[in-house]
Amino acid sequence: MHEISLTTLVLLCLAAAAAGWIDAVVGGGGLLLLPALLLGLPHVSAAHALGTNKAVAIVGTSGAAVAYVRKAPVRVGLAVRVGLTALAGSMAGAFFAAGISSEVLRPVIMVVLLGVAAFVLLRPSFGTDASGDDAGRPVTRARVVTAVVLVGGGIGFYDGLFGPGTGTFLVLALSAVLHLDLVTASATAKIVNVCTNAGALAMFAYQGTVLWQLAALMALFNLAGGLIGAKMALSRGSGFVRVVLLTVVFSLVAKLGFDQWRA
Repeated sequence: MHEISLTTLVLLCLAAAAAGWIDAVVGGGGLLLLPALLLGLPHVSAAHALGTNKAVAIVGTSGAAVAYVRKAPVRVGLAVRVGLTALAGSMAGAFFAAGISSEVLRPVIMVVLLGVAAFVLLRPSFGTDASGDDAGRPVTRARVVTAVVLVGGGIGFYDGLFGPGTGTFLVLALSAVLHLDLVTASATAKIVNVCTNAGALAMFAYQGTVLWQLAALMALFNLAGGLIGAKMALSRGSGFVRVVLLTVVFSLVAKLGFDQWRA
């Protein structure tokens, strides 16, 4: 493990727990976890931050997926089909991520953060109700193909290349394309997200860009946060998370913007 101060280690573990909780409830835990790694480990390459992020996230996401599948209605077969395409897409994205520098990655994450914040602000009902009038409509073959190719392949590639916000994008896309209510979309997204994380992690591990010791410790906190978040989402809904998510997003944008300006 790279030399890391105890304070930084504690903060990274807390960030991992919070990211697991946010990811399980509304998706987008990477919006907190990856910037935390970039900020906490400024001398580590972007590829190592991305690889370590995947090694942490796959544990919490897997725990949340199991919790959801046990309680929420999920079309596992469909989720697996989308997930396999997403796995291939994420491996391709991770392959290209090796050449990305922190200087390039930081402004990209800022744009993604602002985009998610704008969507959450403009859609106050996001995460608090079903997907509107489309909920419950029958799913056509064309929509299944769209979900498998565009949602799986496209978002999978993005997850391997950058990552932050993937869970949120999956929930939105699955709700829109397959007419799933948000609880079912969240549960389905977790299965797909496990696949994207697995594909990207396999490539990062092959390239040797994972800080395994740090990832193992952070993963325990991420798993705990993910399990707690899944239980809260199933029992209380996710409306209360909006304020927390927006606070985190704007705080990270401010910090990343300051670092970019100072650089």
